[in-house]
Amino acid sequence: MGELCQQLQNLSFNLPYAQDTAEDYDTDLDLEESEKNNPDASWRDTYIEACCKLGVVPTSYFLLHMNEPYMGLNHHGLGPRGARAVAISLLSNTTINHLSLEDNWIQAQGLTHLVKMLRENHYIQELNLSNNHLGVEGSEVFARMLMDNVSLHRINLAHNHFTDQSAKHFAEALTTNFRVMKLDLSHNEFSEKGGEYIGQMLAANEGLQELNVSWNHIRIKGAIALSAGLRVNGMLKVLNLSHNGFGNEGALALGEALRVNSSLLHLDISCNRISNEGVRLLCKGLEYNDSLRVLKNVLVNPKFLSLLEAASNCRPALRVLYAGKQGFITQKSAARPDPMRVIQDFLDERKLRMLDFFKNMDKDGTMSVPVSDFLRYITMAGVPLDAVQMDSLIERLDRDQTGTIDYRNLIDSRKKMVKDLRKQQRRRERRERQERQRRERALKSFHNAVRALTPPPASRGAPWSIVSSAHFSVTPLSSWYEEGELRDQAGSPQIQNGEPENLETERYCSSRGSMVSQGFSEPFTPKRTPSPLSE
Repeated sequence: MGELCQQLQNLSFNLPYAQDTAEDYDTDLDLEESEKNNPDASWRDTYIEACCKLGVVPTSYFLLHMNEPYMGLNHHGLGPRGARAVAISLLSNTTINHLSLEDNWIQAQGLTHLVKMLRENHYIQELNLSNNHLGVEGSEVFARMLMDNVSLHRINLAHNHFTDQSAKHFAEALTTNFRVMKLDLSHNEFSEKGGEYIGQMLAANEGLQELNVSWNHIRIKGAIALSAGLRVNGMLKVLNLSHNGFGNEGALALGEALRVNSSLLHLDISCNRISNEGVRLLCKGLEYNDSLRVLKNVLVNPKFLSLLEAASNCRPALRVLYAGKQGFITQKSAARPDPMRVIQDFLDERKLRMLDFFKNMDKDGTMSVPVSDFLRYITMAGVPLDAVQMDSLIERLDRDQTGTIDYRNLIDSRKKMVKDLRKQQRRRERRERQERQRRERALKSFHNAVRALTPPPASRGAPWSIVSSAHFSVTPLSSWYEEGELRDQAGSPQIQNGEPENLETERYCSSRGSMVSQGFSEPFTPKRTPSPLSE
């Protein structure tokens, strides 16, 4: 290894950047002048010496580009020791301002040495550490550095197996660090608690302008907390929430946030399990938003396209990017109506009874007619049934395949049709009632989260350092969501048939801050559920 190091050192002086003098020897004075003229020569020597001590092979690309602003060492297989050698050589580097170390399996061990370098080096402004298996330990190390760092502006930490605990670390750091303007935390493992921590961070941070948390596992509770933080935030311009699980409740919370937020310009909500109803709830909030310019990748249908055209007349600057009509969902053919329902509607329009209708085709008075006569009369009468519906009707009325249709079977079939319709109606009403209750519970949870994230009135005029230390904590906000569910389960105020049971709930739902109204105000605070921070 010693011989290899000596050869590498000799090679470093023979590279194109090494300047040969007119003589074959160098004096001490010449070496000092060379270091002053070529400061990167000392960085190269430091790097080669570190590689020799750590037993790693130097990266030729790093040696050749140490004097350039961008250093791209993606996919070089550095590992923890290689990252340490790079960190040692960059301690005094003043040229590189963009360092990219994607996919080098650095892990938390190697990140520790990079963090030490970043505490001393204040010239690096953009850092890419994506896909390096940093994990929870690495997130804690990096977050501690962020509390003191003042040079990093753009950070990419995607694909690093970060969990909800990692989101807590970043939330703590970014409530004091307002220098970071762009942060990529996509393709990690944030879920409900992670969304809550990110929401708290958004509410407290005053510097972040771009945030990417796509391809995580943020569901309803996390989505509501994140939306509440977005409502309080006044700096974020680009937000990527794609490939999570916001659902319609999350879309409702986002719509409520967009009613007030005036800074966001670009929002990506693609692949979030948001149906047409969720898009409608989101658009309710967009009616009062004049700042958003791009809404990316929502599943659309012809009705949405017509509404979009009307909205474009009022908001010419708004762009909605989508993959196509109906997205990537296979279009199903419309189901044919029940043939018995078609016959009943036909009779109702003409104010006829089923008995009179059947007697017109039963010439013998036996209350039974051949199938061929039944079909011929149906066609002659002008009942709007196609061939498929005819076959389905005959199969239902002549189950034993006797070739005749009895009046009793016709009446029984109509009774079954009416019973099925009533059952479908009850099921549809129950589903709509449940969805309405979920929306109202999500709306209450959203406003509870907003109250929890908003500083108390007494501290709003205080300096930020005092407000943040007194107001922000990394305690999960789950209480504001779970309390609503527990109240429902305990038999306290619930919604029956879509109507509030008491005046307090009615006052809440009719407040101007909800989707029910046309405006917005500070959310109403129920007496039984005071804000967690009001005390």
